Amino acid sequence: MDSQKVVRGLLIRGMLAGLAAGVLMFVFAKVFGEPSIDRAIAFEEATSPPSDEAPLVSRTMQASLGLLTGTIVYAVAVGGVFALVFAAVFGRVGHARPRVTAATLALVAFAVIVLVPFLKYPSNPPAVGADETIASRTQNYFVMLLLSVVAAFAALRVGRDAVKRLGAWNGTLVAVGSYIALMVISQLLMPSLDETPAGFSASVIYDFRLATLGTHAVLYATLGLGFGALAERWISQVRPAAAGTYRTSSLSARAPHS
Repeated sequence: MDSQKVVRGLLIRGMLAGLAAGVLMFVFAKVFGEPSIDRAIAFEEATSPPSDEAPLVSRTMQASLGLLTGTIVYAVAVGGVFALVFAAVFGRVGHARPRVTAATLALVAFAVIVLVPFLKYPSNPPAVGADETIASRTQNYFVMLLLSVVAAFAALRVGRDAVKRLGAWNGTLVAVGSYIALMVISQLLMPSLDETPAGFSASVIYDFRLATLGTHAVLYATLGLGFGALAERWISQVRPAAAGTYRTSSLSARAPHS
């Protein structure tokens, strides 16, 4: 019953942290992402024949309420999943305090879920990419994402065995090296895509991709720091006997099992 209470509390706090992250993502995307989207749409309208069909959702709505709704729904969902993963690994992978565990988990999640797949298949603004290849491009991206997640689990397994034989530092290096090696092979085997139309501004693509990475970085930074603080306070409340354990920032501080 105690474990169920802890997990339920973590889930609620993960979704609350996700809500805050969604608002921050909206602000970041509005400031840094929307200008490049507007420039890409202007290019598309200037080089494509005009359409007789009115858009289902106006551009103003897309860039305001639509963007806000999308970032909040996405961030709350990710925050809930993040909290459940935290509950599964806390006290079982290493013995760090909740804040350190959450920050580490956020950093790993950003690298595995966002950064590594992005390196092979970066996001593109409107007007980049043919309509007939949308399905194949989407499929390739999700295959790359799946390979990254599988490689991360494989590297974790290798790393845990290596830690027992070589120690924490060398075992961690083995795990990271294993993941990098698996992803280099995966990226070499996956097909490459280049559908940038002639005359399209390279700066628009660069700004859009940088804004995309930044928006996701805001999400995982908020979860790692915000949820970490909430989780540490919550765990200390429901398990008062362990509260003294978290007064130190030592990575070696032993955490109670969930």
